[in-house]
Amino acid sequence: MTDLAKPPEKTRSTDVPRAEAKDPDAPVQERDSLMRWLPFISSPILLVILIGGWQFAVSVVGVSKFILPAPLDVWRSLVDLVTGGSVWHDVWITLSEVLIGFLIALVVGTAVGAVLGRMVWLERAVQPALVALQVVPKVAFIPIFVIWFGFGTTSKIIMAAILAFFPIMLNVMLGVRSVDRGHRDVMRGLGAGKVATFRNLELPSTLPYIFAGAEVGIVFAVIGAIVGEYLGGSEGLGHLVVTSLNSLDAPQLFAVIVLLALMGSLLYAAVTLTKRLMIPWHDSVAGVSP
Repeated sequence: MTDLAKPPEKTRSTDVPRAEAKDPDAPVQERDSLMRWLPFISSPILLVILIGGWQFAVSVVGVSKFILPAPLDVWRSLVDLVTGGSVWHDVWITLSEVLIGFLIALVVGTAVGAVLGRMVWLERAVQPALVALQVVPKVAFIPIFVIWFGFGTTSKIIMAAILAFFPIMLNVMLGVRSVDRGHRDVMRGLGAGKVATFRNLELPSTLPYIFAGAEVGIVFAVIGAIVGEYLGGSEGLGHLVVTSLNSLDAPQLFAVIVLLALMGSLLYAAVTLTKRLMIPWHDSVAGVSP
């Protein structure tokens, strides 16, 4: 036996490196991420365009400063208001009127919407009255509220609550009716009572509609409080608008408008943040793309 053991032949690897599998959901996730950051990117750009066009109208076109003051003049007036200290009392008055009126509208609107959503016959019975109240210009109620409740904050709170009530009530009523009847039948088949059905089915299904109405309602509450102060108030940011107008102080008038815009934006952001914390599973919060 003279055969020597042959060394194992080296085999040339013919394996082709596999291309990494791409996640089919990656483009959708990138788009959702971009959509989340888009407001933070577009808002400063729009603000720069607005201020640039504003300054162009004043400096180049020659619009009178009594009609449209320069952005720098408005900024100086805004700084004077904020550092002066007296404006914070008006801010607190307006903010308290908006928040109290909004909370009243949220509680009453949710309760009324839930009842009308479950009782169709009752909704049909009160529908003419609701439509009549909704189409009447709410400004017409201000003199009546001033006569009934005086020039204090009560009339402004009621005005804010009335304006915020209808969008909340209508959205809650729609949310209650959107609960699938088959899901209710399943809950009954599982032996769930009314409380368990409400907690596990009706409330989660209605919460997105409640927050949709709240997002509109908080904006209307700000409008109601400001309009009430403007037409029949002795304090608050709405009254400060009247004071600036009567003194022909255009920069201060625009500065108060900026304060109102900031306050309304912060309140809207607070409602939106609450929605994100309460219903993180919903498509409007999770950002699920079709």
